[in-house]
Amino acid sequence: MKIIITGALGHIGSKLIRDLTITNQNLELVLIDNLRTQRYCSLFNLLPERASYKFYDLDIVSSNLDKIFNGAHCAIHLAALTDAAGSFGNADEVETVNLSATQSMVNACMKHNVKLIHISSTSVYGTQNNEVDENCSLEELNPQSPYAKTKLLEENVVQSHAVKGNLDAVIFRFGTIFGVSPGIRFHTAVNKFCYQAAMMKPITVWKTAYEQQRPYLDINDAIRAFTFAIEKNIFDGEIYNIVTLNSTVKEILDCVKKSVSDVSIEFVDNEIMNQLSYTVLSKKIQNLGFEFYGSIDEEIAKTISLFSGIRNE
Repeated sequence: MKIIITGALGHIGSKLIRDLTITNQNLELVLIDNLRTQRYCSLFNLLPERASYKFYDLDIVSSNLDKIFNGAHCAIHLAALTDAAGSFGNADEVETVNLSATQSMVNACMKHNVKLIHISSTSVYGTQNNEVDENCSLEELNPQSPYAKTKLLEENVVQSHAVKGNLDAVIFRFGTIFGVSPGIRFHTAVNKFCYQAAMMKPITVWKTAYEQQRPYLDINDAIRAFTFAIEKNIFDGEIYNIVTLNSTVKEILDCVKKSVSDVSIEFVDNEIMNQLSYTVLSKKIQNLGFEFYGSIDEEIAKTISLFSGIRNE
């Protein structure tokens, strides 16, 4: 089976390209990444006895993808500019890059009859309700950042073709990712807190976020969701929330303190700190038989342990 993965060297992709080979045999994995974040280390120590790997250093917007997509079973679209907080400073670039990349993927998948797993984000929600799911009203889709607004536009592109029958696709709205991978990043909340605590730096928290509920996703559950979609052939044009747990910052910091007890908190302002508190439900994917096994305690401990050999001065 030939599977194409864009953003293959990123936080999620770098683990996906390894873990897919654990339960699947005879895979041909086509890795696409433009190396904008220079994660060359994500290509280290791949096991060719487990899968056939091909790597393409290219921009999916400006490149001809015909040869790459020919004969593929499905494509997993991870490539994106993903820093929601940072997107306020480059809103035009985020929309241009992310939306154009998704349109290129949709076009290539339709042309070559390739199934698509598209990754969106639970940041598209901006509800005043305590709980929200995929069947929410349009008023509850109130994205608070340029990144989230673009994700909603991307969803519309994918779904419009799926509804017409031109594209076999599924959309996963991921919670904020946490956990260890070869291409791990530290710009999202949980991983950033782990770095700050391990280096004995003050943990920076948005002023209004301390007691607010947010959706989070264990990277292991994220990988399992991809495998689940492929094995169960869930390309129904639907949107599914993929969320391991909903948690407040306070609860996350309590987990961090289990590994680093002496941490200090520094409250800061942020342009998207006006987001409301809400819980994102994942019952829709669970009703299909998917189960979440991720543990924020375990992944926080593993992430902090990565820094065990160094002290910040």
